[in-house]
Amino acid sequence: RKRPRAPLHGRIGREPSVDRMAMKLAGLAVFLAWAFVPAAQAKLSKPDRTMTQVVKLLQTMLEQSKKEGDEEQYLYGKYKCYCDTNEAEKRAEIQRLSEEIALLESEIEELQAANAKLSKEVAKLDADMKQNVADREEAKKIRDEENADYIALSEDLDQAIGQMNESIKLLSDIGADQTLQAAADHTQYMAGYPGESLAKLKSTVRAALVAAGDSVGKKQASDVESFLQAPFTGTYTAQSGEVVGILRDMRDTFMANLKAADEREARQLAAYNKYKTEMETAYDTMEVSYNKKQGELSGNDGSLETKKLQLETAQSAKAEAEDFLTKLLDMCAAKKAQYNERVSLRAAEEAAIAEAISILNSDAAFATFGTVTATKEGATSFTQVRKSTVRRHRVAAAAAQRSEEPRREAAKEFLQKAAMTQGSSMLGRIAGMLQAHNPFEVVLGEIQKMIDLIATEGTQDKEHHEWCVQEQTRTDNDIKTKEGEITDLTTDIQELNNTIDHPETGLKKQIADLEILLEENLASQKSETEERTEDNLAYQKDIANLVEAEKLLERAIIVLRKYYSKISEEIKAEMSLVQSRKARNANRDDPAPPATWEDKYKGQSEAGGTDAISMLEFILTNTKKEETQAHSDEQDAQHAYEDSMQNLKDEEKSTQKALADARDLLAQKELSLSQRQEERTKTEKEKKALDDYLEKITPGCNFIKENLDLRNTNRENERTALNDAVSLIEGTPAYQEAMAVAHNETLGECKEICALNENVVACKACLADVTIPAYCAGHPATSGC
Repeated sequence: RKRPRAPLHGRIGREPSVDRMAMKLAGLAVFLAWAFVPAAQAKLSKPDRTMTQVVKLLQTMLEQSKKEGDEEQYLYGKYKCYCDTNEAEKRAEIQRLSEEIALLESEIEELQAANAKLSKEVAKLDADMKQNVADREEAKKIRDEENADYIALSEDLDQAIGQMNESIKLLSDIGADQTLQAAADHTQYMAGYPGESLAKLKSTVRAALVAAGDSVGKKQASDVESFLQAPFTGTYTAQSGEVVGILRDMRDTFMANLKAADEREARQLAAYNKYKTEMETAYDTMEVSYNKKQGELSGNDGSLETKKLQLETAQSAKAEAEDFLTKLLDMCAAKKAQYNERVSLRAAEEAAIAEAISILNSDAAFATFGTVTATKEGATSFTQVRKSTVRRHRVAAAAAQRSEEPRREAAKEFLQKAAMTQGSSMLGRIAGMLQAHNPFEVVLGEIQKMIDLIATEGTQDKEHHEWCVQEQTRTDNDIKTKEGEITDLTTDIQELNNTIDHPETGLKKQIADLEILLEENLASQKSETEERTEDNLAYQKDIANLVEAEKLLERAIIVLRKYYSKISEEIKAEMSLVQSRKARNANRDDPAPPATWEDKYKGQSEAGGTDAISMLEFILTNTKKEETQAHSDEQDAQHAYEDSMQNLKDEEKSTQKALADARDLLAQKELSLSQRQEERTKTEKEKKALDDYLEKITPGCNFIKENLDLRNTNRENERTALNDAVSLIEGTPAYQEAMAVAHNETLGECKEICALNENVVACKACLADVTIPAYCAGHPATSGC
């Protein structure tokens, strides 16, 4: 807010130019008063003519003015050089500091951006390293579980294979392995084996059966169990051969399973070791990067602190330079205006003096002045003596002048003493006028002007005092208001900085956390999609394998069923033929041939052909169940994937919204922060302007407050002295005679008529320039009408 300028009446004293002009005129008067000596001394020294002396004085004044002008020009040149030099230096310094500030601000922004990026990367590396450790621990846990399962399975299979081998050996030792016999069925006498060996055989075979567990079909388990429970009659049948075959198949299956388990364990161990190596390598790489980025963060923080300190120093230096430049420009502009004013005044003064010299020193003027006594031989005093057209008044005036000298001297001494006591230039001027014998009207007029000026100055001092009290009070109140505003703005700025940059709850920290959460969400979507794709491909491959297995099983079942159904019909026909043949030969005495095998080949139709079909059908049923379960598992996995993806999408959407809201809020807070900082800067400048303004008006206001009573007292004393001087002057006979002479001159041609009485009709008519009858007609009450 612009402050009102101090009123003109608040400026102490008069304008310097007026005082200087008055002092010059007073000095000129004194110089002229002392320059010209009385006429008697002039005759002894043979001075120049009166006008020659005046011209020489004017020429001396002109030369002195030019000399002073040259001195002032030299001094102003030095002052302007100071202004130009300091202005150039400060502008260069401000330009340099501005560039330095811009560079520092740019570097600080770059460091802050780098720190934000590094913080984000460090946070991601830390999360990835923790995830790496967790993944390795999970992989080790799975590996340990797989290894434990493998060890348990290997031990079980080794035990089962050993038991199978032992059972097969025992059965082989008692001749149960039909592959070692030349016939399919024979009679063997068992007397050579003690009972405890047979009991051990049962125990061994039963242990092998238990070890086989679910690997043995129901039919196979039933056959073995019936073999173990049947009593030994001493005749070994073909049933034991089937048991050996089952045990061999079981052993081969266990061996194949053990081999597959060994191979799977080797693959899993190799895969785990490879995975572990890759993860450890990745962890080491991330750890190196993490430590490096932490070091960069620490280095950036140190550089950032240094840059901020440099920026603060540069800004402070720039503000000081700008403040100095502002004051310098104002001071230099004021000095320039003052110098121009002095040049203008001096030029006008010199022009006036030169014009006066040209007028007084011309040939025509010289010739004219030579014919006039006053300009040729007259006194050089500037005392003006009123000329009278009546010569008798000259003598009277001279006598009156001589008689008034004591009173004039008294008034002069009184004014000079008062001027010296009170330091009043006005009283000194009046005393000078009296000393120079100025006309009474001029002296009294000047006294009245000075009395009026004293009254005006008193009014101005009073108004200035009141203005100072009001202005200082209002400015103090405004400063306090600005200080309160600055405090409030500083509090707002601190709160906004805390809202934006707080390391735990600030908006920037929230945005960084949300960005990390969003990245993790997208990574989870990607990883789950990849896993789902891999699982689906595996499912499709598994289904294809299952379908192909079902086709193969169905083809095998069809072939076996077709074959064994044909064999069954042929066996039935053969059995019918055998029965009829036996019936026909029942009464014949022919010796019976030794018993061998059935003439018709039955193959495995009874020994397991139909069981194979049952097994294939069982496997086919399980395969179809497995396919159904695979479809169900795939459907469940797909649903779980879709639900998880929906949750992740919802979380992504909510996170993006929260991130957008946080960024919008950050932008609003940063805008508010910028506005508050600008308002605080503006308010601080306004407060400084108020402080400067108060500091500027304080000296003058303090002066008027401290000296108002003294100034009023001095003015009153000055006014009293002037009034006393007027009384002294008006009491002189010369003044009264001069007033009378002046009054007579106003009568003009009527002076003789009005000399005796101015109130008679003759005087009145003369003054009105009408005839007596005409005047009486309009003024019948006039004396003489």
